[in-house]
Amino acid sequence: MWGLWFGLIFCSFWHLCIAQTLRPQIANHKLATNNPTLTTVALEKPFCVFDGLMLKGTSYEVYLYTMVDSAGTSRPSVTDNRSKPLNATFQQTNGGQSGPYKAAVFHAPNCASPPKLSDAADATKASAVMTQYLIRVGDDAACLYDPNFLEACNSPLSQDTVYRFKYLLVDRTAGVMKGQTLWSHPIKTRRVKQSSTIDTWPGRRSGGMIVITSILSVLMFIVVVGFVAAILLAVTPSEETPTEMRYESQTTQLAVPRVLEMSESHLIASPIH
Repeated sequence: MWGLWFGLIFCSFWHLCIAQTLRPQIANHKLATNNPTLTTVALEKPFCVFDGLMLKGTSYEVYLYTMVDSAGTSRPSVTDNRSKPLNATFQQTNGGQSGPYKAAVFHAPNCASPPKLSDAADATKASAVMTQYLIRVGDDAACLYDPNFLEACNSPLSQDTVYRFKYLLVDRTAGVMKGQTLWSHPIKTRRVKQSSTIDTWPGRRSGGMIVITSILSVLMFIVVVGFVAAILLAVTPSEETPTEMRYESQTTQLAVPRVLEMSESHLIASPIH
């Protein structure tokens, strides 16, 4: 009997130690090619991390905490002295500048039936696999501006900023922490490229050269249009030309009888010798 209890205690302690030595990991680049982005970071969910700490018949959730990593600062706790999770929000911590905030809440992953990563190649199953396997931090841009939003606000992250992340296993019924991971290694979001650093083909072009090229292209287009319009005006006959031609033709037709009339009168006037 004592051996059984000792084994259970040892196993629980062992799983707790395992969980506390693991860290949130950035998602595999094959599943999230553009990661991190300017305002988001995709992390792997903690599969089989807290499995030994969860009891059957109890409902568990995983809280994801986020904070800006500042040089020389310690890794703060995300629970109070009664193991209650902190509910600091994005707004209260100034986006993680002053401390960690609860960024997301999701059901504890089922280690017995993890998603099949091979299904990610199927377009019809890829979205479901990503939702089960990954959590994207900074994926909700609307929660900050919704006054009725009461859940954890997964607001966009700041660009060119270093963050750390932490998972917390929470018993929903008791509302207490049952396990946690270490803070992740520093993960930095990307920054916007300056126009002067954009490398275009066939040669490198600065922002000023791109603007000048655009202006010259517009001017060339205007010149070409004007040249084509001038050619069309030169080729197309004016509206007065047909009228003048009809007038000349009528004059010619009237002149023939008049000449004949003069010839006949001359013959009548002349005596026959």
